[in-house]
Amino acid sequence: MSEDKTAEIVLALEIDDPAFADRLAALLGSIPGLRLAAPGEQGTAAIVARDPRIMPEDIALTQRELDVLALMAEGASNKMIARQLGISVHTVKFHVGSLLDKLDATGRTDAVAHAARRGVIEL
Repeated sequence: MSEDKTAEIVLALEIDDPAFADRLAALLGSIPGLRLAAPGEQGTAAIVARDPRIMPEDIALTQRELDVLALMAEGASNKMIARQLGISVHTVKFHVGSLLDKLDATGRTDAVAHAARRGVIEL
């Protein structure tokens, strides 16, 4: 029986951790109908795993914005954030507005969700 190449899925792996990439490649390499893409080859599907400690290049947050974002993720109000960071409520509002713009979010909850999805923070 001949193998049908049209049904083959070419899977590209984009994983920062080489040891994890090797283990995953070994596991996936034995699945019928699945072929791992060669380096530089376009896959029909991809598995992407980035180091969560590395901020995405398209999001440039300051350390203070990251501090405010972390407290927002904990559910802190502007007043609580101001007290914890030793800044004014006005300054917190400025940082929150900046975060909403940079994360393309419609509100505080949306900003935290966007940041978590994009690997800026861990929930």
